[in-house]
Amino acid sequence: MTDRDHRHDTDRDRRHVTLERLETGVYRATNPHGAALTFGSLMEGGFSPVELLLAAIGGCTAVDVDVVTSRRATPERFEIDIDAEKLETEGGNLLRDIEVTFRVRFPEGADGDKARDRLPRAVEHSHDRTCTVSRTIEAGTPVTARISDGD
Repeated sequence: MTDRDHRHDTDRDRRHVTLERLETGVYRATNPHGAALTFGSLMEGGFSPVELLLAAIGGCTAVDVDVVTSRRATPERFEIDIDAEKLETEGGNLLRDIEVTFRVRFPEGADGDKARDRLPRAVEHSHDRTCTVSRTIEAGTPVTARISDGD
């Protein structure tokens, strides 16, 4: 593989969003597909950044688990609660004890039984291997902050 091939693979595997300030404490995140999400700690009734992080954890594992179990049966109920304790420490703010709780119900019958049987393995596999969001948090991946000249 050449350096150019490696760069191409790396670029394809990168993820990116752009954040724009709309007003004090309110922002819009836009992805390369043009989808946008408005949020902020000062946005009345909106999501805070911490709530978005919790939603990202739940959303990532939801996709993993739903795709696997829905091949067997469509769930009658599929909800996930994501809960964490926010701490303000001398070292800075952080979340502790992040807990993801699945509340899933499948229909009665053979297909529902297959989905119920697959659910624990799907949750475990998502947690241990495929949910990029929670695995990144658990790995303690560093975040680098830079300042650009704005151009």
